[in-house]
Amino acid sequence: MNPLIAQPIVQKLLELTTQKALKSPRKRMNHNFHQPEDVIQRFLNAIEPDSYIRPHRHINPEREEIFLVLKGKGAVVLFDDQGVVDNIYLLDASLGFWGVDIPGGLYHAIISIEPGSVFYEIKQGPYNPDADKGFAPWSPEEGSEEAFDYLNQIRQLVINFHTANK
Repeated sequence: MNPLIAQPIVQKLLELTTQKALKSPRKRMNHNFHQPEDVIQRFLNAIEPDSYIRPHRHINPEREEIFLVLKGKGAVVLFDDQGVVDNIYLLDASLGFWGVDIPGGLYHAIISIEPGSVFYEIKQGPYNPDADKGFAPWSPEEGSEEAFDYLNQIRQLVINFHTANK
């Protein structure tokens, strides 16, 4: 990727990234606009409703993260250190909720509410896979039998929150 070439974010790119997510065992796919060594990571994150993103925080070093919805619907869920849901931010452009800026050090997860959802994510780099995420010790590991049930519990909280705040 040539950093001197502008990279438009268009419907076709969102659709291609979604198609890759649908084929992925994790039911999500990134399209990076950055290089791993860049000080700012910028990417599309296509996430399908059955994708489990384990609650995590960025603490090594503490880094902020921004999620913006480009297509579909989702929610950013914030947790306290014991795993209790602190807040839920719906991401739904049709309702005027475009995104959330997450301070560094907070446990969070994002879930997709609608098939074909694509988010724009920005966080501080450079990318270091060994220190990128500190997973919540109270949350099930990705791929475990408990992960699907946990995702459904969180999804139900989001649905109840969304219904109560319409």
